Amino acid sequence: MSKICVVGTGYVGLVTGTCLADLGNQVTCLDVVAAKIERLKTGELPIYEPGLQPMVTRNVDAKRLRFTTSYAEAMKGVEFIFIAVNTPTVQDGDGADMSYVESAARSIAEHLRNDAIIVNKSTMPVGSGDLVSAIVHEHLVDTTLKVSVVSNPEFLREGSAVQDFLQPDRVVLGSTDRAAADKVAQLYHSVRAPIVITDLYTAEMIKYASNAFLATKISFINEMARICDRLGADVTEVAAGMGYDKRIGRAFLYAGLGFGGSCFPKDVKALAHMAGEAGLHPQLLDAVMKINDDQRHIVIEKLEHEHGGPGSLKGKTFAVLGLAFKDNTDDMREAPSIHIIRWLIEAGATVRAFDPVATETARQALPSAGLTYCEDEYEAARGTHGVLVITEWKRFRDINFARLRDEMLPREEGRVLIDGRNLYDPIEMRRLGFRYHGIGHGVERRNGNGHSNGNSRSDERSNGKIAAHTKPAMTTRATRPAGKAKASSSSNGRGK
Repeated sequence: MSKICVVGTGYVGLVTGTCLADLGNQVTCLDVVAAKIERLKTGELPIYEPGLQPMVTRNVDAKRLRFTTSYAEAMKGVEFIFIAVNTPTVQDGDGADMSYVESAARSIAEHLRNDAIIVNKSTMPVGSGDLVSAIVHEHLVDTTLKVSVVSNPEFLREGSAVQDFLQPDRVVLGSTDRAAADKVAQLYHSVRAPIVITDLYTAEMIKYASNAFLATKISFINEMARICDRLGADVTEVAAGMGYDKRIGRAFLYAGLGFGGSCFPKDVKALAHMAGEAGLHPQLLDAVMKINDDQRHIVIEKLEHEHGGPGSLKGKTFAVLGLAFKDNTDDMREAPSIHIIRWLIEAGATVRAFDPVATETARQALPSAGLTYCEDEYEAARGTHGVLVITEWKRFRDINFARLRDEMLPREEGRVLIDGRNLYDPIEMRRLGFRYHGIGHGVERRNGNGHSNGNSRSDERSNGKIAAHTKPAMTTRATRPAGKAKASSSSNGRGK
């Protein structure tokens, strides 16, 4: 059993500290925000993460996990100090804001009274291990102490962070002190995952390269989705066909509204910024970010197409289902819903929104004027001119669509349903009377006129059968039975 301090109680810090306690260690989670610590002491978590609440309760009851705002208290006899504070994008820039890391390093040094290993858990720019080491050794009260720095980047996906910590694909460690890295590796012995031990810079770069690659896959398939729409192909079947190739794989090939959250956007920007500072021109990274930004506007384009073009949304009301950037989290950072709702309000529309868990965090991120929060998806759809599905929550795959349709305003051409995550079967949605639009289904070209999107009732059905313009189902695992929502992956969300 080791004595550990985790500085920071956000997604990374709280999950890391709790899981380390669950592995049998004595853990103190420290945060300078007193209100957050008081909530944690009363058993209230400041974040939503499946499986975390009972684990926190269990380890607090077992006296393996405690919370404090005091560095002096947390540093007593500590062996390992994990820095898990926020590293957001700098204001009006693209680089990482290291002020919280620098403050933590100074405070650690000023209160440390014994040898210890500092573990950089937050995502930090390449070279941050040197920065933390320099700050610590500059501010140590006892300069005879041996303090080593190890980079141990996190690979936690919001919504499955507990599982990712306890069953990781790999553990990455980097240090100039191999003995220190080996000691940190022992903390992960019971998770039985491959452990990569390298130098500081390489460990830090592994994290950025991993996130940038996953973000690239998301932007790639979203670019393909736009091309599929124009050329008549179906991106879901394109992705399935690609995924059989083991060199490509299926993960993260799900077209939608792009990536969001606290990691992919800021990490791609930070990596591009580092490349630029090194005199390079990161064309691929720039394109990944540009495609992601553009992808969010696609639902507005589809709405305007349905209602008569630019300016046609003024005075209308739309339902937005899903506010968090992905399912199983209440995180609103870089959520597509923020941009979409603001665009709708700026266009003169009003919005009725529902999310199973993110309403309170959404209130802090979204304007209050023109926006109403609802108790469920049916209340949100009531009296609207269209429904937009933005987040891939499981409950949205099980919607009673007849009820949802009947809550909406009647429309001769069919009620508008924009599926931003490709959760539903297009044929079934049209059969139920919706003017359905997914992402990259290619119906414009296949319908032969580029305008009706295969939604008009005369095009859609003939004598109770699907008209010939509908693409025949492939005899592969990509085929979805009519009437059932497609199982969705959350890989097009934070992913990390």
